[in-house]
Amino acid sequence: MKLDVFHKAYEASLEIHRVSKRLPKDEQYELAQQLRRSSKSICANLVEGLGKRESVKESLRYLRVAIGSKEETKLWLQYCVDLGYFDQAQYERLRETYEEIGRMLEGLRKHLEGQI
Repeated sequence: MKLDVFHKAYEASLEIHRVSKRLPKDEQYELAQQLRRSSKSICANLVEGLGKRESVKESLRYLRVAIGSKEETKLWLQYCVDLGYFDQAQYERLRETYEEIGRMLEGLRKHLEGQI
């Protein structure tokens, strides 16, 4: 996929995967897994929704799910910092990355809605 937002989200999901592996063992099947799943869901929904090329409305449906997954990822990041698993600087950097991804997703959503 050639979209900048896909590449940004993919790189961010790789980083999330790496840092989540450092969470305590008792969080690996709960918080860490949820964090990994939501971050990867952004990429998966972009590929599935835009890769099918069925219709603009169908692409928008998947894009909305990706936007929801971005918000979910930000929530899990907040849990990580509040529980003391991430320091404030690491949290802020990741949160800003997902804020940027959100702006990119919203730009793509507006573009697609203009095609309806």
